[in-house]
Amino acid sequence: MNASPPAEGGGQLHSRLEDLLALAFGCVFVATGLAILRGGGLVTGGMAGLALLATHFVALPPGLMLALLNLPFLALAWRAIGPLFALRTVLVSIGIAAISALAQSSIRIGIDSPVIAAISGGALLGQGVLTLVRHGSGLGGLGVLTIWFNQKFGWRLGRSQITIDVIILALSGFILEPAQLGWSALSALVMGVEVYLWHRPGLYTGYSQVRW
Repeated sequence: MNASPPAEGGGQLHSRLEDLLALAFGCVFVATGLAILRGGGLVTGGMAGLALLATHFVALPPGLMLALLNLPFLALAWRAIGPLFALRTVLVSIGIAAISALAQSSIRIGIDSPVIAAISGGALLGQGVLTLVRHGSGLGGLGVLTIWFNQKFGWRLGRSQITIDVIILALSGFILEPAQLGWSALSALVMGVEVYLWHRPGLYTGYSQVRW
């Protein structure tokens, strides 16, 4: 999910203000989606799911856990995509961690319907990922790993991401009830479908630089 310029030079380069606002809104979407899923006792796919899974063992806000899990992947992001992308990913990780910590200390989310938690949380995470990717960033971590697999071995991004999501959900099965696992799979599906439908070549012509 690399927001690189169009191959034929089409499209309009986003301004710095557009990038800044989009990254800020993306952080809000992701942090809110994480809070909803955690409030519903669910996980999801990708780095967000891994962070939610880890919070079952470590009492930290999911956004802060996401930032900590991203640390080992920063060097890979720098090498595989570029320093500008890596820097933006660091800033996004800090933003999500800060918003998540603030939300945990000031907002109480009680969700009685797991289907609402799965759909709304997955949709917000999907929108957050789309917003970040379209403006030259991402959630880092496993997303960077799929890009590296694609560049190194030619593995398709979608297949790599699905494989990772299946592994995360399988691990979640050791601590979640079957019903929770099913709703968590739904949240991962909602997030994945949203990214798949609206992150396609030619669908959106604006772009942001990911390399200096």
